[in-house]
Amino acid sequence: MIEIEKYIQKRLFELQDTKFKDFQCKLIPTVNPDSVIGVRTPELRKLAKEICKMSDANNFMDIYPHKYFEENNLHGFLIETVNDFDSTIEYIDEFLPYVDNWATCDLVSPKIFKKHLPELLEKIKVWINDDHTYTIRFGIEMLMSFYLDERFREEYLDLAAAVRSQEYYVNMMTAWYFATALAKQYEATLPYIENHSLDKWTHNKAIQKAIESYRVDKEHKEYLRTLKIK
Repeated sequence: MIEIEKYIQKRLFELQDTKFKDFQCKLIPTVNPDSVIGVRTPELRKLAKEICKMSDANNFMDIYPHKYFEENNLHGFLIETVNDFDSTIEYIDEFLPYVDNWATCDLVSPKIFKKHLPELLEKIKVWINDDHTYTIRFGIEMLMSFYLDERFREEYLDLAAAVRSQEYYVNMMTAWYFATALAKQYEATLPYIENHSLDKWTHNKAIQKAIESYRVDKEHKEYLRTLKIK
């Protein structure tokens, strides 16, 4: 395990961009700057494709906690390469408790999930009832990513609306979810805004993000402006 970890850290520092590190640290204030190397996401994805072909790639995915922010992100990308749903869920469940920022949380979206949406939905219900900020956020994000199009059901809005948290990064994801729902499923979602189904901050942030979205009609934006809670 130590050998693969040292190899990956060496590769990450070879890809370091210090200017990008400074920029990135401003975006992820919950992360210790000393843990950030400064590697751009496309480079991390390329590295993940390289690492996943190595015989000891799984050893790296058994190492917790990682020292560097980019190691966590690379770990997330490696999870995306797993082709078995149950194994992916096991890796995700091991990974999420160690996620400590929105950027790492939001970059993981395994393609295998698309082939197992009924099973994924049941897991989402578990995640959004967890007590860890980024586990909850991940659950809401998966609900947004996979269930607002042809698989949409109005009852899924209830799942997101029921989430109550004091955590900024949970509430921001809930707002993002409802803003996206207003763009994709306006008629079904609007009553949740009209009836104040969300807490005040999340309600207003969802409206703000919907108004900022190019996917929401101008007429709908004008009406949403009247629904802000003062």
